[in-house]
Amino acid sequence: MSDPKFSIIGSGSIGIGWAIVFARAGYNVKVFDIEASALTNFETQVKTRLELLKENELLTENPQAVLGRMQTTLDLAEAVSDADYIQECGPESVEIKRDLFAKLLKLAKPDAIIASSSSALRASEFAADLAGNDRCLVVHPGNPPYLISIAEVVPAKFTTDSAIATCIEILKKVAIIPIRVNNEPQGFVFNRLQGAILREAYCLVRDGVISPTDLDLIVTEGLGKRWSIVGPFATSALNVRGGIKAHVARMGKSYFEMGRERGQNDPWDQSLVEVVAADIDQKLPDANWEENTKKRDLALMKLNKLFEKVIRP
Repeated sequence: MSDPKFSIIGSGSIGIGWAIVFARAGYNVKVFDIEASALTNFETQVKTRLELLKENELLTENPQAVLGRMQTTLDLAEAVSDADYIQECGPESVEIKRDLFAKLLKLAKPDAIIASSSSALRASEFAADLAGNDRCLVVHPGNPPYLISIAEVVPAKFTTDSAIATCIEILKKVAIIPIRVNNEPQGFVFNRLQGAILREAYCLVRDGVISPTDLDLIVTEGLGKRWSIVGPFATSALNVRGGIKAHVARMGKSYFEMGRERGQNDPWDQSLVEVVAADIDQKLPDANWEENTKKRDLALMKLNKLFEKVIRP
């Protein structure tokens, strides 16, 4: 698909973010809402964000040129009639999304991809009984998507492989990294990870272990800083020579005991460790451990310089 046309349903904060993503990538986008005041606010908010992006050298064009590729409308049919990709950004309600998707499937082109920005609701919860649902799925973005350039692609059992492939192709065109999520887990992956950290954070505060402010510092000055360069699996592989398997041998029992304190029983059995190690060792082979840890450290040095300049002037 050489030049896809985009439509956004809902002009709130997520709709604003997606509109910037699509238009900044050079594509025309129509934005629908049921209230004129919402669309007026949309234009104001988009203009402000585009100007900030320009000021911070994250926009190569004049903000007005990007804004010029966005068209707002109160007519749902007009918004989606020629769209190749429709991003639904309505309220987090099964009933509302079911009604919206039923309308979209009737109004859109028969091959248009219809994606929901849902944070937790599965496509199978609101589109299972709708005709034409084979091109429906969830595409859950990081927020704001014009700064956090990933999106979880979460198909239902009824979503076709061709629709998934087309969706992934389109997301790549607009500089969004598509992350395929299988089996429609509740909360997908982004929020499951976020929720796991929040659950433990609340427990640690409840138990008098740490203050909320200091816990945030543990993340922003420690875990978060490191994870912005290498994720938790890569961190483990680079923490000790020997990669994932060596890290599990050293720390697996301790992590299991920590989980058991919270009523969990999720040991990392050998077959699971093998799966993780096989994947991570491809990217970070232990033979290159010194070189990879140096790359990590250099990236942290650059990040620390940026923090000193921007956050602690």
